[in-house]
Amino acid sequence: MTPAALKHLAANDPVMRRLIREHGLCALVPETRRSPFQSLVLAVAHQQLNSTAAGSILSRFKKLFPGRRFPRPEDLAGVTDEQIRACGFSFAKIASIRDIATKTLSGVVPASRQIMKLSDDEIIERLTEVRGVGRWTVEMLLIFQLGRHDVLPAADFGVRTGFRRAYKKRDLPAVQELLAFGERWRPHRTTAAWYLWRAADAAKKT
Repeated sequence: MTPAALKHLAANDPVMRRLIREHGLCALVPETRRSPFQSLVLAVAHQQLNSTAAGSILSRFKKLFPGRRFPRPEDLAGVTDEQIRACGFSFAKIASIRDIATKTLSGVVPASRQIMKLSDDEIIERLTEVRGVGRWTVEMLLIFQLGRHDVLPAADFGVRTGFRRAYKKRDLPAVQELLAFGERWRPHRTTAAWYLWRAADAAKKT
């Protein structure tokens, strides 16, 4: 993220200024080489699981497609639900993955080159048509794949926890409360979210 983001946040919010001082420069580096298809499958795999468990499932899943670092949407037709289930995916997640593949082939999920031309709101509208893909999942794609600068995932538990700790609130903020407060961080809300995640991580160590 740019020095302009840090300057803006520090000038408009004394708590953000303190977080920047405590945690240093924002180290967020998007995985821009992933396709939207891959990013959505990875996101579904990680839903309600820790990183280690999701990683093990994905490792077994990718072995179903020898010769490929990651399957293409059309490759899913060559494996059965039972094969995917044996990797550790629930049947609900299998249905989501198959819908991601179908909607990628139909164009609802855009290709990498196309998605770069769409606004954040257009991407959210398109991708939330996919089974099992909600707003939070798309926000993670916007941040960690596309590197969009002004995304505030206000429903994210880590962001809400970081806000409560950093701003010394008694309770977790409501989504609308956090969105309203976050207006002062525009157009650099992604960087603000990164610092709130760091605040949440620091709280775990105390």
